[in-house]
Amino acid sequence: MPTVTPPAGRTPLQLAAPRRGKPPRHFADLTPAERAQAVVDLGEKPFRAKQLATHYFTHLTSDPQAMTDLPAATRDVLAETLFPPLLEKARVLEADGGTTVKTLWHLFDGAKVESVLMRYPHRSTLCVSSQAGCGMACPFCATGQLGLTRNLSTAEIVEQVRSAARSLADGEIPGGPARLNNLVFMGMGEPLANYKAVMGTVRTLVAKEPEGLGMSARNVTVSTVGLVPAMRKLADEGIPVTLALSLHAPDDELRSELVPINTRWSVDEALDAARHYFGVTGRRVSIEYALIRDMNDHAWRADLLGRKLNARGRGWVHVNPIPLNPTPGSIWTASDPAVEAEFVARLREHGIPTTIRDTRGSDIDGACGQLAAEEE
Repeated sequence: MPTVTPPAGRTPLQLAAPRRGKPPRHFADLTPAERAQAVVDLGEKPFRAKQLATHYFTHLTSDPQAMTDLPAATRDVLAETLFPPLLEKARVLEADGGTTVKTLWHLFDGAKVESVLMRYPHRSTLCVSSQAGCGMACPFCATGQLGLTRNLSTAEIVEQVRSAARSLADGEIPGGPARLNNLVFMGMGEPLANYKAVMGTVRTLVAKEPEGLGMSARNVTVSTVGLVPAMRKLADEGIPVTLALSLHAPDDELRSELVPINTRWSVDEALDAARHYFGVTGRRVSIEYALIRDMNDHAWRADLLGRKLNARGRGWVHVNPIPLNPTPGSIWTASDPAVEAEFVARLREHGIPTTIRDTRGSDIDGACGQLAAEEE
């Protein structure tokens, strides 16, 4: 791997060729101080780092031809070294008149991930992947059946965000130019199993421009199947993102079947950690509950869930029942609408704020992992 000879007394920053299974280091992987050091190691003044950050995070480009405020003789070297290509579009599917766009990405090593951009009348949301595949092995989840290939780097996640933000800014999504408002870590993978890269991404998302994308932490949602120690660690980060707990059953017997990590941390332990998150941050927690026909959609389970949530106080939680987006050949399917309505009504009778999650993209293999599974 070539290294740049630094000025006397400085240590070179390794940025180029990847090691096996590890993506090349990218500008978005670096802290502001590391970015400044990187450009110095390339023979430039430290202020060039801020110029690069402005192009990448504000103008959403890594194209050296657009960086006209940088010396022509060095912009190609800076871009080649600090902005190595990490993602390649392999497939793009559209639904809802082009306002829902699902992208299958190939990573540098052939790993596959997906992201989904959803534009609504007054907001836009991007669902990103944090891992290639997933090791949680939830049987109703397309990604869970793929197994875990590897964690994504911070830059591989940020690049999903930048690409979507650029599409919106350029007016490629129907409705005219717009900003990306919301980011949810609900794509492929278990975000808290890739804690370091996910938090690196979150810090980049919420950092003020031009050091980051300038998003509000309150518009960032981090989902988990219930990795209790990481949930408690997240509470202490001082970044008030929304925590979403993918529960899917209120009783240990069924949840251990649907969410195998439940054999390590039980329903009550996961709910206690979620309640702790609210206590520390003041941010209401979302409970995600995929409604699966004749499996977890019984009225008595709604009552049990309501009792367990209320036992931990009022006003700390919101439940999002999600009609299951079935995968081809799966025995799992969505609940009957009448059963779904009864489930919601029971929760509301317990005083639990409950909103059915909008499920876009069912006609474009909307469930995360479906496109990657097809390629496999």
